[in-house]
Amino acid sequence: MTTTKNIVRVTNVTKTFQLGKIAVHALKGVDLEIPTGQYVSIMGPSGSGKSTLFNMIGGLDKPTSGKVYIDEVDVSQLDAYELAWLRCRKIGYIFQTFNIIQVMTALENVTLPMTFAGMHNDEAIEKGMDLLDLVGLGDRFQHKPFELSGGQQQRVAIARALANDPAIILADEPTGNLDLNTGEEIISLLQNLSHERNVTVISATHDIKMLNVSDLVVWIRDGRIDKTESRDELTISIGRIDARSA
Repeated sequence: MTTTKNIVRVTNVTKTFQLGKIAVHALKGVDLEIPTGQYVSIMGPSGSGKSTLFNMIGGLDKPTSGKVYIDEVDVSQLDAYELAWLRCRKIGYIFQTFNIIQVMTALENVTLPMTFAGMHNDEAIEKGMDLLDLVGLGDRFQHKPFELSGGQQQRVAIARALANDPAIILADEPTGNLDLNTGEEIISLLQNLSHERNVTVISATHDIKMLNVSDLVVWIRDGRIDKTESRDELTISIGRIDARSA
């Protein structure tokens, strides 16, 4: 009997923000385990704590209390240098607004994280081209962002996120600025990358289409996890959503 390793483990995490004299309790004791190689969607209404939890997992913020483990490393105990190393080597980021550098070509954007990681230039270029081929942009490597569509820019962002062979890809509303068809293409691409490369994809999203590809959906409400559902458990929910929208 084999057991699946958890790449992320969140233990009794709270997060409080101070807005003037008002304390905002964004997370109120969250426990969560995410297995390696799964496609996970964190879903919930605005203000639910979804983005805060996402930032905790990505090492972009630290909890007020509790622990966040990435590959069994306690993120809250890392200093700035160690945290930067973890983000560079273990985590790839995809943002709703793409966040690719406008004055750089697609290839230059993809190879930039490799340069920061100390990879030799020739090796970085070869790997960057392979990654652009992987996301269907091998023939657009010399194009700058203004010469690419929104979907193509998001594909560049995905290739860049894969630059240093991360264990986790964090996707923050990856379809938020895309039309319906392009959004579906990006979701399908992320799902294939997750399964083929055994990369854990964690997406904070409002996009119901994510339900169709998620191995695990984490529903968060009012700073707490309301429920988690596996793909099999989502079958009825998807049918209901489709029926209501038909």
